[in-house]
Amino acid sequence: MSEGRILKPDKDFSQETDKQIPEAQELAKSDLTSAIEKLSLLEKQTRQASDLASTSRLLVAIVTLCKEQGDWSMMNEQVLLLSKKHGQLKQATTKMVQAVMGFIDDTPNKDVKLSVIEALRTVTEGKIEIFVEVERARVTRILSDMKKEQGDLNAAAEILCELQVETFGSMERREKTEFILEQVTLCIEKGDWTQASILSRKINTKYFSRKPKKTPEQEAKEKADLEEKKKKEKAKSTEEEIPKEKPVDDVTDLKLRYYEQQITLAKHESKYLDACKHYRQVLDTESVENNPDQLKAVLQRVIYYIILAPHNNEQSDLLHRIVKDTRNSQVATEAALVKLFTISELMRWPLISQRFGPHLCNTDVFAQNAPPTSSDEQKQAHARFEDLRKRVIEHNVRVVAKYYTQIRMPRLCQLLDLDEEETEKYISQLVTDKTVYAKIDRPARVVTFAKARSADEVLNEWSSDMRSLLGLLERIDHLITKEEMMARIQPGVGKVR
Repeated sequence: MSEGRILKPDKDFSQETDKQIPEAQELAKSDLTSAIEKLSLLEKQTRQASDLASTSRLLVAIVTLCKEQGDWSMMNEQVLLLSKKHGQLKQATTKMVQAVMGFIDDTPNKDVKLSVIEALRTVTEGKIEIFVEVERARVTRILSDMKKEQGDLNAAAEILCELQVETFGSMERREKTEFILEQVTLCIEKGDWTQASILSRKINTKYFSRKPKKTPEQEAKEKADLEEKKKKEKAKSTEEEIPKEKPVDDVTDLKLRYYEQQITLAKHESKYLDACKHYRQVLDTESVENNPDQLKAVLQRVIYYIILAPHNNEQSDLLHRIVKDTRNSQVATEAALVKLFTISELMRWPLISQRFGPHLCNTDVFAQNAPPTSSDEQKQAHARFEDLRKRVIEHNVRVVAKYYTQIRMPRLCQLLDLDEEETEKYISQLVTDKTVYAKIDRPARVVTFAKARSADEVLNEWSSDMRSLLGLLERIDHLITKEEMMARIQPGVGKVR
C-alpha cells in the first residue's frame, strides 16, 4: 500500500471512469462478477497511475454494486481484497471504508451486520489505522453495542476499551469524550471499578468549565465585529465562500454524565468528600440552577456528603463555605443540620436521630435498617447512616477536648451517650487520625486531653512570661517617670522657701 502522501497522477482516467461505472451498473443486474471484474481492470490502471479521484470512485462503485445486489459476502471479500492491492492509495481505501460504513444500517440481519463490521475492523487495522481511526472507532462502538444487547458485558467492555481515542487527532473532542464516557459506563456495569477510575482520568474537566455570561454590551460588540469581518472578507473575494464560524458546543449533557459516573465511583469507595465536590460541580450548571427540583436535590446531597466526610482541614474549610451558601434556605432541614457541625456545642445523637432521622431516611442516601435480604444500595444507605452517627460522635469528642483538660470516663460516656468500650474506640480513632490529643488512664478511669509538655517547653514558656513581665515593669517605670516630669513643669508650682 502506498504512503499517505498524495501523488500527482500520471494520467487522468475520469472520462473512462464516467463511462464504465454506468455500464457496470447495468451489467451487475444480470452478472455481478463480470461487472466487478470490468471495474477491477480499470481500477488497476488508475491505481498504477496514482489517479486518486478515479480510484476512489471505482472502489466505492464496486462495494456499492455488491450492496445493491444484496451480495454482502461478496462485498466483504472485495473490501478485504481491494485494500490489500499492491500500491493501493490509502485515501482511496478511506473513501471505500466510509462508504461501507454507510451500508451497516441497511444489513438484513445481525449476522450479516456482524460480518460487515468484522471486515471493516480487519481492513482498518495496522498502518492504515491512522487514516481511518475515526471510522474504526465508530465501527468498534457499534460492535460493542451489539455485544451489550446480547448481554455479554465483558466482551463489550473489552472491545471498546482497547481503543485509545484520546490519541486520535482527527476525532472531535466531543466525540472523544463520549467514547471515554461509554468505556467508563461499561466498566462500572461489569464491576471493574479500578479500570473505570483509570479511564475517567483521561477526561480533562476544564472542557466542562462553565463559560461566563456575556453582558448585552459585549454581545452587541461581538455582533458588530462579526458583521464587519464578514464585510471585509466579502470585499476581498466574492467568489470564495466565507467559512461559517463553528458554534459554541454545549457540553452540559456530557458534564452531567461525567459527574454522575464520578459520584458513583466515589460512593462505591465511600469517598464522601469527593462525592461532595462532584455534586458542587453539578450545582454549578445552568440547567440545574434553572430547575428548582434538581437544584434542591443537589443542594441536599452536597450537605449530606460534606457532613459524612471525615474531619480534616479541607473538609472543615469546605463545610464552612457550604454553610454560607444563600441557597441553603431552600433546604431548611439540611441547613439546620449542617450548621450544628460548625458550632462548638455537643450534639446528642438520640436527639439528632429523632429530629433529623425520619427526614434523612426518606431520601436514597440514608436508611436506618438494612435486613439481610435487602439490596446493595439499601445496605450502603444504612452504612452511610451509621457513618453519620460516627461523625456526630467525633464532633462531640472534639468539643469535649476543646473545653476539658481532664475528664473522668463515666462523665465522658454520659456526654457522648456511649458505653465505655465505644468511647475508647472513638477516642483512639481520633488520636490515630491526629485530630485530637488524648491519653486514657484506665486504672484511674481518667481521660487527659492536655498534651504533656517537656521541661524545655515549660522553661521556654516561663522565660517568655518573665520577658513579658519585665517589659511591663519597664513600661510602668517609664510612665511613672513621665508623670513626675510633667508634674514638675506644671505652671504655678514655685520653689519651696
